[in-house]
Amino acid sequence: MQNEALLGLENLSIHVGKVPIIEAVSLDIRAGEMVGLVGESGSGKSVTALSVMRLLAEPPMKIASGSIRFDGHELTSMNETDLRALRGEEIAMIFQEPMTSLNPVFTIGQQIREMIRLHRDVSKRQADQQAEQLLARVGIPSPATTLRRYPHQLSGGQRQRVMIAIALACEPKLLIADEPTTALDVTIQAQILDLIDRLRQETAMAVLLITHDLGVVSQHCDRVAVMYLGRIVEYAAADELFANPRHRYTEALMRTIPSTNAPGDRLPAIAGTVPQPANRPSGCAFHPRCAAATARCAQDIPPLEGDTHKTACWNPVT
Repeated sequence: MQNEALLGLENLSIHVGKVPIIEAVSLDIRAGEMVGLVGESGSGKSVTALSVMRLLAEPPMKIASGSIRFDGHELTSMNETDLRALRGEEIAMIFQEPMTSLNPVFTIGQQIREMIRLHRDVSKRQADQQAEQLLARVGIPSPATTLRRYPHQLSGGQRQRVMIAIALACEPKLLIADEPTTALDVTIQAQILDLIDRLRQETAMAVLLITHDLGVVSQHCDRVAVMYLGRIVEYAAADELFANPRHRYTEALMRTIPSTNAPGDRLPAIAGTVPQPANRPSGCAFHPRCAAATARCAQDIPPLEGDTHKTACWNPVT
């Protein structure tokens, strides 16, 4: 694994109008590494992912400050022509619900072939052969038959595998997986995540896995960034984070993992909900939901500090 980051976000801030929705986010991913970005809905995970792809709805969204560097290139200043060449070929993304990403009026083969021929100088026949090989690689049975089918003729797990095949068509250096298994049953979830992990290890592709599920992260990720209301509040190697969570929000999330509770126990929930960015609490944004909050937590924003285990908490877990 390379020491130099393939993807690096530094002090990235994104606004909707004058309201910050992502604030001073810094993280990096190296080739062959899987980094998890976790947090509840509304934490800013998907917006962060879309900013890397430069697919934010601009306006009303805008990158207010900070840097997004990929393989030595600054993406915040890259023109749209170069960005289009980068998407799919160098950086690919798979989404939570493949039916919103796959075109219902084109066959699976047409959609994979389009991606291949967009970025590769190959004939239609060569593209069809590569498409069939991709479907076989992601574990689709009877790939030649599947190429002639339409999205509605496939199961949810098969559609998600097709999305992975499209994402891998040009052998990207970075795969962004945004909640890739939420709409699938537990057995299919495990198969899809194992598939992404295997392909990552085979190709040295970097993966940014976005999820609200810390159980998934514990099994697949090398490092983990925990996000709350647009800020990273904890960032560490996965084994270190799960052995020694320091931020009170991370600790609360871990209590909701089913495997850490006795069979039949009611899963604990975190009191309250993630507030809207326009109603951001003062100080640490988590303090209204935190049983260990002090007066300082309500007044001052804690900095993200530490060497290999970074935490932004005035009253960390000890």
